[in-house]
Amino acid sequence: MADTYEMIVLGGGTGGYSCALRAAGLGLKVALVEKEKVGGTCLHWGCIPTKAFLQAAEVAEHAQTAAEYGVNASFDGIDMERVLSYKKKIVDANWKGLQATMKVRGIDTIQGTGRLKDAHTLVVTTDEGERTLSASKAMVLATGSRPRSLPIEGAEIDGEKIITSDHALYLEQVPQRPIVLGASAVGVEFASIWKAYGAEQVTIVEALDAVVPREDIDTQKALAKDFKKSKMQVLTGAKVTGVEKGDDGVRVTLEDGKQLEGDVLLVAVGRGPVSEDMGFEDAGVTLDRGFITVDEYCRTGPEGVYALGDVIPTLGLAHAAFQEGFLVAEQVAGDKVRPIDYAGIPRVYYCHPEIASVGYTEQELRDKGVDFDKQLYPFSHNGRAMMMKASGHVKVLAAKAGDSKEGKVLGVHIIGPRATDLIAEGQLIYNWEALPTDVAQFIHPHPTLSEAVGEAHMALAGKGLHG
Repeated sequence: MADTYEMIVLGGGTGGYSCALRAAGLGLKVALVEKEKVGGTCLHWGCIPTKAFLQAAEVAEHAQTAAEYGVNASFDGIDMERVLSYKKKIVDANWKGLQATMKVRGIDTIQGTGRLKDAHTLVVTTDEGERTLSASKAMVLATGSRPRSLPIEGAEIDGEKIITSDHALYLEQVPQRPIVLGASAVGVEFASIWKAYGAEQVTIVEALDAVVPREDIDTQKALAKDFKKSKMQVLTGAKVTGVEKGDDGVRVTLEDGKQLEGDVLLVAVGRGPVSEDMGFEDAGVTLDRGFITVDEYCRTGPEGVYALGDVIPTLGLAHAAFQEGFLVAEQVAGDKVRPIDYAGIPRVYYCHPEIASVGYTEQELRDKGVDFDKQLYPFSHNGRAMMMKASGHVKVLAAKAGDSKEGKVLGVHIIGPRATDLIAEGQLIYNWEALPTDVAQFIHPHPTLSEAVGEAHMALAGKGLHG
């Protein structure tokens, strides 16, 4: 006989466990099925471990530039064994805390591989055998994603010379000539890590015409400038046509005939959904290029079946998956919910310098035919940023006063120190549909980096101070 729950969640990553926790908090009986470790990619192979690496990279950069601040210090290289140990402690502490929280909330966590028998029944293969679970209210599919490979002969992932981000987290030595294929979040973050760790030459190859191609044009230009200033080789509009492995590393051939040589090739060309061989289509769930098709409430075709996180074609960000988890749990519990405005979810990159944004880019507004005003405030005018010898800017886009959008802020884009923290204010500004004049009247403490956000809005409101 089947074990019956009100909600069954297949996948214990950020989307899956947030949905399970919220549903349990609302009084539902919940089972969560995970084939590996709760926490998923974000906790074990993504957000948390990579940011631990980046924190170590920031410390390394401080050591390398200490003399500029009058501090006697030296950079003697990276002890990867100790960095890996530091990373593991952070991950394990978070994992232990998450498991405890799941237990306290009364969620039944089942380790195994699940396959849909029908829209309301999940068969789970565990070490002890098969279990059949039945969902009386909701079946939630949160099976996540995996790194994509490069569809070129010779570029098969081997975990040694041709690697993904999963492998990069366990390298025991710093690659000296890494080639990074892809200049979105994973690519620019690992490029920053290895550069700070003392790599001789870091090369970034991006097929599109700009680094961080989803971001605002001024952010793209500023990051490319900073990377080149740090002696990275940045090649955009460059397509890979061949990859060869040798005893000493890899050789990458580009469409224009140029060849690059390195000791490792990091393939960071995005992530693909995990949805095959799970019975989804047999249960009536529609797939498109592997992604599960959902409506604005994360509902699939069959009644009572939902999908969220990386397995649906949304932002692919952990905090977006959190919100999707809340959306599903609350509607299953009978609460009133509203669809997610994905433009209002912050996009963050922990490269050096950091990048964060919310709302629309200048390119998107032009494509939509929206008439807008813009203001760019450089960190070079900010006292706190000057102390940090930081570059970058805060850029604000707002609809022109008098149009249908009534002059509200449509986008906030930050590149520079602590951008990923500063964007929290930008999120409130965008989502509360504030006007530049609304923000301009608030006082930001001095001297802080947050003043740059205020100054950009003040300038857009015609009250510029230091710009």
